[in-house]
Amino acid sequence: MPMHDTPKTSSMAPDWSRISTVLLDMDGTLLDLHFDNHFWLEHLPRRLAQVRGMDETEAQILVRERTGAVRGQLVWYCLDYWSRELELDIVALKREVMHLIAVHQHVEGFLAAVRESGRQVMLVTNAHRDSLDLKLACTGIGCHFDRLVSAHDLGRAKEEPGFWDHLRRREPYDPDRTLLVDDNLDVLRSARDYGIAHLRAVRRPDTRQAEMDTGEFVGLGDFRELGL
Repeated sequence: MPMHDTPKTSSMAPDWSRISTVLLDMDGTLLDLHFDNHFWLEHLPRRLAQVRGMDETEAQILVRERTGAVRGQLVWYCLDYWSRELELDIVALKREVMHLIAVHQHVEGFLAAVRESGRQVMLVTNAHRDSLDLKLACTGIGCHFDRLVSAHDLGRAKEEPGFWDHLRRREPYDPDRTLLVDDNLDVLRSARDYGIAHLRAVRRPDTRQAEMDTGEFVGLGDFRELGL
């Protein structure tokens, strides 16, 4: 299987002459992960505690344990699932803090450049369709993409076996000529194992937190470093 196209210590920019398709994650990659972290770690437990009349710390532990038990599975990203599990309207609660939804710096310039280059560009996210719709409505970035793909449309999360093949059958692409940018290392490893050749890991998904270790993948500080 092809490995990522450059050693970790080399330039961030891939060889664009070898890339015809660009796959981009949404949360943490194009959008600041602060919204999601704040929602799941603070806002949701606070509202759950209010509704159930429980201590907020207890609610935080409950949410952390419930989400941790299914982390990386499709239901982890499913708002319908969490609405049932917690007996709350998760979409409505997300709207309460939607002012925190923000696009990372230099993303829109990069998206415009990809479209102008004539390459195929797809948003490929684990986010539930309701979450996707809310974020696209807030940011307006949907106009830059040829396709908007939610993992829920394919029935499996991006880190799960078979996802990239399912995507390829639905939206044809050549793995050897594809660039994937994501903030989830498990997703990048799944893509690498499938044969996607050009991989970049976002170093700071949440702008309020420190940079993360991108492991064996070339780390990306911001989209200007891709050099298109």
